Amino acid sequence: MLLPDWLSPAEQREMVAACREWARPPAGMRTVRLPRGGVMSVRMVCLGWHWYPYGYARTVVDGDGAPVKPFPPELVELARRALADAYGTTAGGTGEREIVGAAGYAPDVAVINHYPHGAKMGLHRDREERVDAPVVSLSLGDTCVFRLGNTETRTRPWTDLELRSGDLLVFGGPARFAYHGVVRTLPGTADPGLGLVGRLNLTLRQSGLG
Repeated sequence: MLLPDWLSPAEQREMVAACREWARPPAGMRTVRLPRGGVMSVRMVCLGWHWYPYGYARTVVDGDGAPVKPFPPELVELARRALADAYGTTAGGTGEREIVGAAGYAPDVAVINHYPHGAKMGLHRDREERVDAPVVSLSLGDTCVFRLGNTETRTRPWTDLELRSGDLLVFGGPARFAYHGVVRTLPGTADPGLGLVGRLNLTLRQSGLG
């Protein structure tokens, strides 16, 4: 479910400011090295649980070792509002009760990625969580080309979407474990008023880790 312009310009500015605070050390924004030695072109900071390839920890095990910052209550409310708007029957959606993990949604992880100019992310599936609750994705800054594939393979069929600043994307139900990634960003498409170079993406998840 894609809801364009879901965050108002004021909410976007507030979120960018919050991300700057969360990105400060300790347990701040870091570069991620993959098990085979590759380095991701995005930089990342996590809240609630620390994601690393490919698991979760309570400390930044692949960085400074500091305890991960807590998952803030305002993101819990934001994620629940996102699901209600995406799946609510009044918006022509399918209804939260019909989407696995949507009713009683209890997000406890935020993975925040910063895409500088030229950054991208290969097709992957989010499989480290122990529940199949939906993923809430929020875009800030530069527009990107987001590729939503299928659940079986990284090859076609897939759909390419343009995600712009303020857009909400929720993928749950049959799409929860679909391959997805960012093909490219479009530099210079962000509102200068955000004061943001590149793109920020916040994904809010329920880990099931307790």
